[in-house]
Amino acid sequence: MRRLVWVGVGVVVTVVVLRQGKRLVDAYVPAGATEVVDGVSRVRGAWATARREFAAGLAEREAQLRQDLVGDVDVERLRAERPERVEALREAWSSRGTAARGAASQEAVRKRWAEGPTDDPDDDDGYAFF
Repeated sequence: MRRLVWVGVGVVVTVVVLRQGKRLVDAYVPAGATEVVDGVSRVRGAWATARREFAAGLAEREAQLRQDLVGDVDVERLRAERPERVEALREAWSSRGTAARGAASQEAVRKRWAEGPTDDPDDDDGYAFF
């Protein structure tokens, strides 16, 4: 029963404080200020909604582009297999035609492929898909 009494007291105090606060705001705040505050809060809400919509559209488009680019391939598995594939390509390219060119030519080929045959020298952004 005591809890019910205190809940009632809390409700009454809340109503009194809200009414007194509204009366004070009406008395001391200029007439257009509440409309400005309402306008600012509407703009802030619109901005937040636009940001959420943009982020959702961006994520959706990224997923669509990733699906179009790699399909149903397991990208993590490809990343794990990359060192073996790079080494296999290095061996294939270094053994191709190097017997006729000699040992100096083999060293030049190894230096040329030092970064890896799948690295793009023009890729300055550092983005990798696999």
